[in-house]
Amino acid sequence: MKTYYYVLASQQFLIHEEPIEEVIKERTRHYHEQEKEIDFWLVKQPAFLEAPEMAEIKANCPQPAAAIISTNAQFITWLKLRLEYVIVGEFSAPSDTISNPIASLATVS
Repeated sequence: MKTYYYVLASQQFLIHEEPIEEVIKERTRHYHEQEKEIDFWLVKQPAFLEAPEMAEIKANCPQPAAAIISTNAQFITWLKLRLEYVIVGEFSAPSDTISNPIASLATVS
């Protein structure tokens, strides 16, 4: 199992009100320059929130939610400081309740 860290907020806030696209582009560019593998994902309606142990967190986040999930705890801490109005946490996966850490419940249109 691997530990995944996340920042969680409403989709409206995370995707539309914050300049998250700029942050992701810059981070991706930096990783390519450093020849580092991408270790973060933007997930709309993250499936990990359906796990029983995430019920309280899901209840405290406006829906539909979005999350940036990473294996890099420092990146998530940096995002928390930059974004302020987000929930941060961590989980281990794959597990009995979270089989795919970056799965989404959003429908593809």
